[in-house]
Amino acid sequence: MAKQTWKPGNMLYPVPAVMVSCKRPGEKANIITIAWAGTVCSDPPMVSISVRHERHSYNIIKETGEFVVNLVTKDLVRSADYCGVRSGRDVDKFRECHLTALPSKEVAAPGIAESPVNIECRVTEVKPLGSHDLVLAKVVSVTVDDRYLDEKGKFDLNRAGLVAYSHGEYFELGRKKGSFGFSVRKKKGSR
Repeated sequence: MAKQTWKPGNMLYPVPAVMVSCKRPGEKANIITIAWAGTVCSDPPMVSISVRHERHSYNIIKETGEFVVNLVTKDLVRSADYCGVRSGRDVDKFRECHLTALPSKEVAAPGIAESPVNIECRVTEVKPLGSHDLVLAKVVSVTVDDRYLDEKGKFDLNRAGLVAYSHGEYFELGRKKGSFGFSVRKKKGSR
């Protein structure tokens, strides 16, 4: 097997593509698309996002100390891309993308109604790292779309057509290959 060694770089793919909404008091809400987002703790529930300093949303998030992470589906991928390449300094992204601002329960920033999951967050720490700052935040509320609840109230997020970002391209998540613990689970009828 032949392999090449490259200079150090970020090649950890795929990653979630999320739209992060934020809002200063008295101003229009903004959306930034972020591919560097993730879960950092389950108790208390916390997430992280990495944001470049020059992005319009950076100062909004830093000043207000809150934001909403909105998951991206195949139906939202065009809006997600638009919100990642246009600046909120110049355009109203909610209006341009025909998105609906969803009032949040615990933060002033709205969620995106068309997203299946809206994760309301309060910033706990901003850690300068270089080209990006790592923003750590506590999850203070989660809103989910009723369309993905089954008759027993179980949330089936995988029916939403979630999107991942990999090396400059967006992909809809595909076929299930297993579930947590499947590699060690006993098969029916075996001892």
